Amino acid sequence: MTAHTEWTGRLWLGHDYGLIHGVSGRTAPHSHYAHQIILAPERPATVWLEGETVSTSQLLIASNTRHAIIDAPDPLLTVYAEPLMFAAPTLREAVFCAELSLPALDQALRQCPRRSLSDPRIARALAAIDASLTDKVAARAVADTANLSLSQLQRLLVDHVGLPVRRLVLWRRLRMAMASVLAGDAVTIAAHNAGFADSAHFSRSLKKLFGVTARQALQHIELQMLD
Repeated sequence: MTAHTEWTGRLWLGHDYGLIHGVSGRTAPHSHYAHQIILAPERPATVWLEGETVSTSQLLIASNTRHAIIDAPDPLLTVYAEPLMFAAPTLREAVFCAELSLPALDQALRQCPRRSLSDPRIARALAAIDASLTDKVAARAVADTANLSLSQLQRLLVDHVGLPVRRLVLWRRLRMAMASVLAGDAVTIAAHNAGFADSAHFSRSLKKLFGVTARQALQHIELQMLD
């Protein structure tokens, strides 16, 4: 199974979610941190999901679930949402009940309840990571900022965020670089500014997490930043 079709359409990008309306290219098997919802208003899409092939008009792919798009002949509406802020059942209820349009889905997500960060150390750790993305992120420095030992930091992030430090840094760098490319920056500049070693490192990371290259995923997508 190889990714061969470029993604085209519109992306509405918010702080903790993204909405895409357009033709979704076939992907290689992959998993990513974001919850993903696929909505196929015209004909069902065919998706490989952890060893099973399903054809459906509504599908929630929870965070870190291995999957691949096999066939999506018509334009899809796709939701990507940060698991740190959205619980999967709450997200599914909000999206599945909404009208199938970008404005309606945007409104549903704006009104969808967010998860609260019950431990302030998590917020401090995330802020420290985001402040260091353009340079090397030192896990020890992040732990010190959050008043944690290194082992406590790892355990806290895995238990409450769902990712260890290294994978969380990669995810947030990838999100930063993708937004930069969609805003018009060259891939090399976007990759460097987000802390990747080079554009090849960024593209490999994107392929691993989303099953497509930067050219396939980003070149033909129109971006609208949300307030």
